[in-house]
Amino acid sequence: MELLQTLVSFVVALGILVTVHEFGHYWVARRLGVKILRFSIGFGKSIWTHKSGETEFTVALIPLGGYVKMLDEREGDVAPDEQDRAFNRKPLATRIAVVAAGPLANFVLAFAAYWLTLVIGITGPRPIVASVTPDSIAERAGLHRDTEILSVAGLRTETWDGVFRKSLEAIVDGTSIEVVFQPVGGGERRGYLDFSAVSIDDISEGDFLHEVGIAPKRPTIEPRIERVISGDPAATAGILADDLVVRVDDVAIESWTEFVNAVRARPEETFEVVVVRDGQEINLALKPAVDRSSGSPTGRIGAEVRVPAAMPPIPLGTERYGPLDAIPGALERTWGMSVTTLKFLRKMVIGEASVRNLSGPISIAHYAGESARMGGARFLEFLALVSVSLGILNLMPIPLLDGGHLLYYLIEFVTRRPVSETVQLYGQQIGLVMLLSLMGIAVYNDILRIL
Repeated sequence: MELLQTLVSFVVALGILVTVHEFGHYWVARRLGVKILRFSIGFGKSIWTHKSGETEFTVALIPLGGYVKMLDEREGDVAPDEQDRAFNRKPLATRIAVVAAGPLANFVLAFAAYWLTLVIGITGPRPIVASVTPDSIAERAGLHRDTEILSVAGLRTETWDGVFRKSLEAIVDGTSIEVVFQPVGGGERRGYLDFSAVSIDDISEGDFLHEVGIAPKRPTIEPRIERVISGDPAATAGILADDLVVRVDDVAIESWTEFVNAVRARPEETFEVVVVRDGQEINLALKPAVDRSSGSPTGRIGAEVRVPAAMPPIPLGTERYGPLDAIPGALERTWGMSVTTLKFLRKMVIGEASVRNLSGPISIAHYAGESARMGGARFLEFLALVSVSLGILNLMPIPLLDGGHLLYYLIEFVTRRPVSETVQLYGQQIGLVMLLSLMGIAVYNDILRIL
């Protein structure tokens, strides 16, 4: 059922993104007098077709994209009485508007999704600090135990997601950002989270809060084992169901989170674990296996915690606005994510960020399913993020993409004559190689994350 939900969420998300993008081309082209022959969602064999007026609407078998086919003399004969409706005959400004409308529609979709997300409201754990790592970014900013983060960069933060999102641009830039926090029983204080020594790869491959040096406040669950998986490191070490973990290398363990953190930090490293079984302490040697699903190697032992019937409460926060108040918030998120994405791409091009950060269809499908399982607001947030990425990608000056066509039009504007068909043909071949290379890297990264 989980796999089915992931596939359905992926197809729905992709269908919305592609439809909105292609509708942008279609709507502007129609308004500017261009004849539309076909509006297709997907490629390959058609599975549904409907003719409306002079346009054929179709849904094809492969959902990885779509296209709007316009009347064009470069693609076939055009009757003399319809030549004024051919795309290639339109003024330069019209062609630019039609091509730019697709990516612009993706940014409009992102704004709408962010706006709806803020109106619905996103609920998550409040940004309350449980502990701080010594000499970490958080400690140098003045954060300590039982401190709640109130705002980052002047914007209020109701959840940990908000803290990360508002810190993202500073992380990409490698700069400091102001944080306002309030200790329990104290007044507001200010400090600065300094990300100058943190690379974007550290954040993308690891955990934001871990890199900052913060352990968030979570329900405290005792480290009692519910089940061990046969053949995994926990079973090999001799850990049994109902064992209570009390120490790791002479360090007292009081919660399941502490035990998980100790295991994750020691992939393929043998260490001592003390468990209480039938009232007796037993020393065991545990060697976690390596888990690379998060990008960086972490420890995994194949054991599950016993979750109490009544979970301890955890403070929750909700970021929610009225319909009018949500407008500037949605604009800020759309603009901020666009700028951050461009900066990240620049770092990747100049070698300051790894291509390992590229995600392909497998990762996108995974995140689509995860966000859908977390609720409608989270799915909308995911949709907005991918829509911004799709809009920016299509504006890249790569032949075959909208940005490549806009580059040709810029050259035409400067030289006062269209780019020759020979140059465009070579450009298409170069663009195809570039896109296939990017897709290959992204899929390779997806496979590595699975392995």
